[in-house]
Amino acid sequence: MSAAASRYPLLDRVHTPADLRALSEKELPALCAQLRDYLIHTVATRGGHFAAGLGTVELTVALHYVYDTPEDRLVWDVGHQAYPHKVLTGRRDRLATIKQKDGLAPFPTRSESPYDTFGVGHSSTSISAALGMAVASEREGSTRRVVAVIGDGAMTAGMAFEALNNAGSLGTDLLVVLNDNDMSISENVGALSNYFARILSSRKYAALRETGKKVLRRMPTAWELARRSEAYFKGMILPGTLFEELGFNYIGPIDGHDVAALVRTLRNQRLLKGPQFLHVVTRKGKGYAPAEADPIKWHGPGAFDPASGTIFKEKSTGPAFSQVFGQWLCDMAERDPKIVGITPAMREGSGLVEFSRRFPDRYFDVAIAEQHAVTFAAGLACEGLKPIVAIYSTFLQRGYDQLVHDVALQNLPVVFALDRAGLVGSDGATHQGAYDISYLRCIPNMVLMAPANENECRQMLYTATTLPGPSAVRYPRGTGDGTAPIAEMTALPIGRGEIRREGHSGLALLVFGTLLPSTLSIAERLDATVVNMRFIKPLDRELVLQVAANHRAIVTVEENAIPGGAGAAVAETLAEAGVMLPLHLIGIPDRYIEHGTREECLAAAGLDAAGLTAQIEPWWRGLQEPVRRSAGA
Repeated sequence: MSAAASRYPLLDRVHTPADLRALSEKELPALCAQLRDYLIHTVATRGGHFAAGLGTVELTVALHYVYDTPEDRLVWDVGHQAYPHKVLTGRRDRLATIKQKDGLAPFPTRSESPYDTFGVGHSSTSISAALGMAVASEREGSTRRVVAVIGDGAMTAGMAFEALNNAGSLGTDLLVVLNDNDMSISENVGALSNYFARILSSRKYAALRETGKKVLRRMPTAWELARRSEAYFKGMILPGTLFEELGFNYIGPIDGHDVAALVRTLRNQRLLKGPQFLHVVTRKGKGYAPAEADPIKWHGPGAFDPASGTIFKEKSTGPAFSQVFGQWLCDMAERDPKIVGITPAMREGSGLVEFSRRFPDRYFDVAIAEQHAVTFAAGLACEGLKPIVAIYSTFLQRGYDQLVHDVALQNLPVVFALDRAGLVGSDGATHQGAYDISYLRCIPNMVLMAPANENECRQMLYTATTLPGPSAVRYPRGTGDGTAPIAEMTALPIGRGEIRREGHSGLALLVFGTLLPSTLSIAERLDATVVNMRFIKPLDRELVLQVAANHRAIVTVEENAIPGGAGAAVAETLAEAGVMLPLHLIGIPDRYIEHGTREECLAAAGLDAAGLTAQIEPWWRGLQEPVRRSAGA
């Protein structure tokens, strides 16, 4: 198709940022419009992270236009907003494959492109990583520039402020761009604020400012008056006093959808020395009315009709585990006024929407601050409340020290509802909940449960609230086998599993969690015993030894890393008791499982029905061969 006939004549000319920099500034608004339209119609085909990327189109174009990427380093935070970046850096033709097996990664990934300077997925890492790059550049004597782009949500994490504090004290050349799409400062956006941004980012202003400081420092009284006046003035017209106090030269707020103003300001800032901070105000979902009206709903939609804004819903066999949790929490809150819910900015994903509406005074969204969430819960528990922390398995890793010292060491009754335990699918390696069994079962006082289905999840959550110390219930993303949760809640006996199938072949399959249905189907063919273990800690030691005494071999099955996992707990139990028999541990292999559907991720890990069959049946047949040969002799 010729450029003249194309829907995207300017975008068709941009295969790399070098091509972008060959355009005139007057062409940039049209390029942004074409890029936004391309994102809408491409993401519509398969779904993906959406609203955040629409909000960063102009910012992305301006950054690549002004900075000599990839020689200059551009570090994105989290990466939800990086789809425009991927399009402009040679991956446009593959954007429709994003989050799919063997397709583009959902987030910036170093192995995918030299323009992805730092791999991300968890939030609030960009400033720390960019500062490391800037210091390395400084030590090399390089003129390379480094930019970190961080959203206002990610700025709520303590790690971001730790990095800002360090950067301000070092004085290294670094630009931090705050992509602010939530603060109520719309009145500061427009011609006046853009004017201030251009003036405050100019070299003339910077030189005058520094000269004035040197002169006034010789006059202590005048210096103090000037310093306070500047802080007062900036505090009135700009919300940047905090960043100035941390050692940054604050510029903004500037309209993040005015590409010309962005280019002018970034050009000025690229020439400035020391830590620079640019405050950019954008709108999530910009340019697509449904996403602008409801950016949360359009954060990561599935496939949709771009004309009508209708999102095509996937067929469901029943309520997802997150919905089971949400309903349980509402039911518990009605029964017990001491129940409170806590989430680190994952209300929708964790199933807390209804609870937040019905019990607003008992719902706490602490923002992206996992460490604080855990210790905050510990404080609530100290005073007799019953905190339920709804958190993804991969995000609890960030609050591990607090879990050990602030909760478990003090034996406080905090319940952790571990969503997305195991393989999550399209969000890929950064979000796979592959390690929680390993990192939780080594902690004293902790009780750890893994339900086999939706009803067991509800009963385990209730069981957790009856315990005097900390506990966690781990459950996967999506649905289970469809077992309807029973309204009545009954506490399970602690540390007790159940035999689900009595076999006669001599093989026993010990299952931890929702891989039970697949394992039962294999057991039917092999006439094996199947045990739903339920508890990882305390492990049902009596049942394990009983099974070992009555069977010739044991296989453990879990959706967790094998090292340190539930199977390892069984091995430790058998070794401690001096029991010697063949033992095969099955779980997530010792490698990162990349993105795809949850089913594809399970297959990649060998944990789908076919993969489990391929691991269990040959191993069991191999054990039987010597017996057959002996019998034949």
